Amino acid sequence: MNRGIKRLAALLPALLLSACAVGPDYKRPAALPPEQVRLTEALENGAVTPSPLPAQWWQLFKDPELDRLVTQALTKNSDLRVAAANLQRARAVLSEAGAARLPTSGATAQFTNSQQVVPALSRTVSFDFFSVGYDASYEVDLFGGVSRSLEAARADAASAQAAVDAARVAVAAETARAYASACGFGQQADVARETEDLQARTLDLTRRRLAAGRGTQSEVDQATVLIEQARAQVPLFEAQRRSALYALAVLIGDAPAAILDSAAAKCRAVPMATEPLPVGDGEALLARRPDVRQAERALAADTARIGVATAELYPKISLLGSASLGATQFSNLGSANSFGYSVGPQIKWNFPFNGAARARVRESKAVAEGSLAKFDAAILNALKEAEQSLARAGGAATREDALRRAMTASTDAARLSRIRFDYGADSFLQLLDAERQRAQTRAALAQAEADRADAQISVFKALGGGWETAKP
Repeated sequence: MNRGIKRLAALLPALLLSACAVGPDYKRPAALPPEQVRLTEALENGAVTPSPLPAQWWQLFKDPELDRLVTQALTKNSDLRVAAANLQRARAVLSEAGAARLPTSGATAQFTNSQQVVPALSRTVSFDFFSVGYDASYEVDLFGGVSRSLEAARADAASAQAAVDAARVAVAAETARAYASACGFGQQADVARETEDLQARTLDLTRRRLAAGRGTQSEVDQATVLIEQARAQVPLFEAQRRSALYALAVLIGDAPAAILDSAAAKCRAVPMATEPLPVGDGEALLARRPDVRQAERALAADTARIGVATAELYPKISLLGSASLGATQFSNLGSANSFGYSVGPQIKWNFPFNGAARARVRESKAVAEGSLAKFDAAILNALKEAEQSLARAGGAATREDALRRAMTASTDAARLSRIRFDYGADSFLQLLDAERQRAQTRAALAQAEADRADAQISVFKALGGGWETAKP
């Protein structure tokens, strides 16, 4: 026994010292030059500022109901729960991979009753046998297969965490977008009702003029067309408002029917960030975007799996040991003669003669190449989405400002036209045209306000913010 243990003790350091991890060591791809990650749309865009993006960007809209909705969505959203479950699974796989570094062991207990015919004695012999044992084995990670597997599992867990963060970004942005859409459609429905009331007064005036002999049926028909056009817009906007509310309910984890009695259903003013949007810079964008981190960690995991596949080409060495007690009588199990043991190394090598193992190495390399391409695409897509959203936000802000000035002018023009009409300076057609221009401009301004809010939310979503302070 002592000689076996001494031989094993002498062999173990040699095995451990000779251990090496096969396969490529992972190196993060080189970063793009600063001039390529610069957000060009932010340089001359008066709607943004290079200040760092706040973690809870939705608070910039200064809407308590929006804050409440986003907070609830980040707690109860179903997609987030799925992503969190996937993260738990990845962490369990990591624990399983880490357990491969530890010895495995097991205990056994057995009783057998045997009966044999002994020809020399011309009789049958029956006897009992009692045994208990303990077995242990440890795989020496000589070629790093276990280390690479643990490395891959660790990267997979980090990738799953990034996926949770990406889900948080999407949920926060889509919740804000659904709420802003509901508010915007509610506002546009109110504008359509205001226009309907205005056209109703015009139609009443037209009919009175006709009754007094100063108007024509054509003027009545034109006024009727305008009021019916405004009236037709109301149910359309109301249907779109309810549709956005139903989408909002699912995002915050509620049943659609429950949202109709909430404070969100009463919103009639589009939430909007009135100050320039803090967007930071391109380098901060790439460091913050969860999908970029997710792609980078997936690349690291697939690179490590090349080593896992390569290690299968080499022999596996395990250290085995067992101790047992055996006797024909239970009372003799503890005696010196009942003790037995075995200890020593085991070499197992599946020769890759059929080429399957080498094919798996090539497969792992191809997967890693694809992951590298996905990582490059994630970086370019992040920059593209940021530039597109910034361009859209700048255009939406400029358009809204122009329509707001047009609204002021059209309101003044309609007021003056009615005064001139009352004094006989303008014709009824001129009054109708002025009223039509005001109504169209007011509707366009309401749509522009909704578009600007949507563009601002798209900016924050493209910047990848909103996951930093979420609860685990």
